[in-house]
This record gives sequence, C-alpha cells and structure tokens, in this order.
Amino acid sequence: MSTRVPDETLTVEPAEWVVAVADSRARGFDFFDWLSAVDRTYDEQRPGFDVVVRLVDGSTPGALRAVRLTTRVPDGEALGSITGLFAGAAFHERETFEMFGIPFDGFLDHTRLGLRPLLLPDGFVGTPLRKSFMLASRASKAWPGGKEPGEGHGGTAPARKKIQAPGVPEPEWGPR
Repeated sequence: MSTRVPDETLTVEPAEWVVAVADSRARGFDFFDWLSAVDRTYDEQRPGFDVVVRLVDGSTPGALRAVRLTTRVPDGEALGSITGLFAGAAFHERETFEMFGIPFDGFLDHTRLGLRPLLLPDGFVGTPLRKSFMLASRASKAWPGGKEPGEGHGGTAPARKKIQAPGVPEPEWGPR
C-alpha cells in the first residue's frame, strides 16, 4: 500500500517554464500526469492565465510524490511547449490552446499539423473556458433542466429570486 505525500509546488516565470519542467523530470518526476490552465485575466495585479502541470515520481516504494509547476502567462503571449520532454503533453497543450487560446511555442506531436482543434466541432469560434466567453446557448434557448422553485406544482411554493449568472448575457442578446 502506498501513501500519498502532499504535492511539492513551484511557481516559475514563463521564460523558465521548459527548463523548470526538465529540471523536475531530472529530479525523478518522470511521469506526466496533466496540464491545464486557469483564467486569471481579472486579477488586477497580474492578469493572465496560470498554466499548471503535475508530474509524478512513482519510483519511490511506499510513497507517491508529485510536483505541481505553475506559471502566469499574459494574455496573447505564447508559452514554451513541453512536448519535447513529455509526448503525452501534446493532448493537454492542444486542449489548453483550444479552450483558453494559449499558444505553445515548439509544439510537436509528430503529425506536422501543429496546434489545432481537439474537442470542439468544426467551425466553432471562441475559447469557451475563458471567463470572457459569452454563453450564447443560455441566451438563445431556455435551460432544459427541472423547473425553478415556485414554477408548476400548483404554485404553492415561493419563487426563487431570478439572478443573472456571470457570463450569461441578458435575455435580449442573441438571434431573434
């Protein structure tokens, strides 16, 4: 039975990203776990995107060690690709590019096709995991889920106050 040790966490500058990942790999964190991003564009001090990678060292008997590296990438700037260190990062970098719009310099997945759509349908425009992305589907068609409190059921329950969720446009927005 193995025990889990809390992740070691490191914050690096974007220019040091690839070197920091390579150093972590050399220190024994040689299993790529995942890579993604967090939209921090509304941070008043340092707007941008936190790109996070988690690497694991499973070679230590009885303990699972991991390191999590984070870097803040300003909007519109590219980050160095780690696909030269971990081929499995290609899927994650493509997803992060598609969902957040963060380009990766030196991306390589041996197809010679470069960064390209991965999950979204052909012709989709936008980066849906950015906080600024407009949720058009909620504006153009009603929520198909269950009824709101107070709707139906004889009208005996009090109605919940209607609120506008962040990122959802006003009802007047969209095609008519």
